[in-house]
Amino acid sequence: MGKAEAAAAGSGRGAGTPDGAVRERLLKSATDLFTRKGYAGTTVREIVAAAKVTKPVLYYYFRNKEGIYLELMKEGFSRFDSLVGASLEAPGSAAEKILRFCARSFELFLDRIGVARVMYSIYYGPPQGAPFFDFDAYHFKFQEAIRRLVEEGIRNGEFRKGDAGDMTWAIVGAVNVAMEIQLCHPEVGLGKEGLDRVLDVIFAGIAAEGRKGTRKGGRR
Repeated sequence: MGKAEAAAAGSGRGAGTPDGAVRERLLKSATDLFTRKGYAGTTVREIVAAAKVTKPVLYYYFRNKEGIYLELMKEGFSRFDSLVGASLEAPGSAAEKILRFCARSFELFLDRIGVARVMYSIYYGPPQGAPFFDFDAYHFKFQEAIRRLVEEGIRNGEFRKGDAGDMTWAIVGAVNVAMEIQLCHPEVGLGKEGLDRVLDVIFAGIAAEGRKGTRKGGRR
């Protein structure tokens, strides 16, 4: 029996279980276990038991525990890459683009909050033997995208002349705080609407003279 057949047999494909559903069960089970027990404390046996499949199924889709961890990280960040490109090319004022980009980034974060918990525990916590993943590259990509939009706003007279880096940090800081509160204290989290309000406050501070009373790139 080949690898594909073994995976089919182990995953229950013959019983009508779609491949995609099996793969998603494995990813969800791994996320839940990595969050509760840490990467080092989680075994392949526990992942497959939680997903209700056999070890050959996990090996077929991800090869090993390292593979499923890397897939969890890559999947979310691949969606973020697409979001960056779309946001920079979108129509609208700089403020509208920033609001849309931050809102969609926050929505992606909420959608993948389990993976975010794993990422934070690996990045900020003690070493767990997880394979290297360049989290910083994505933080810098987010920061650079915001900076480009801030510089666009300064050039077109929407934002006042000033240090684009400082303005960028104000916006990035607001998004980071909203995300971390959602992780640690969701009962008092800002949510998407709260983040939008905080960003409006920032825009009021960096708006060019004559635009101080505007909201969201021109609406009063």
